[in-house]
Amino acid sequence: MMSWRGKPSMWAEACALLDEAERRHRHFFELLAAPSASPAWEPPADVFAGQSELHVRVALPGAQAEDIQVRIVQAGLLIETKVAPPTVLAGMRIVRLEIPYGQMRRRIDLPPGRYSLLEQRFENGNLHLRIAETFP
Repeated sequence: MMSWRGKPSMWAEACALLDEAERRHRHFFELLAAPSASPAWEPPADVFAGQSELHVRVALPGAQAEDIQVRIVQAGLLIETKVAPPTVLAGMRIVRLEIPYGQMRRRIDLPPGRYSLLEQRFENGNLHLRIAETFP
């Protein structure tokens, strides 16, 4: 005889998998609709969830605050900027280049819902965002 103990967790797992499939489906069609873009670095990001807000921190070394674009799109959050490479002095050659330069783009999936950007600040090479879910 089957036990019902495992059923609620299996149901929750199935619902979570369906939500993830729906997000990926939306993202796939969003990519098809977008014009082809040049290659871009994907900077690391941390996302923290509170009771009514999300806090997002994205590392953007070398970026300028005025060059950072943040948009809330259908499938989540889109962050874009461009970082100029350093100028190399005449007669010098590059020995090691580890810091990313050029186009940076990060798309972060958010749970289904409508969101608004409450705060955006850039300090010490990190973009800090506060996002809240808006209810109709």
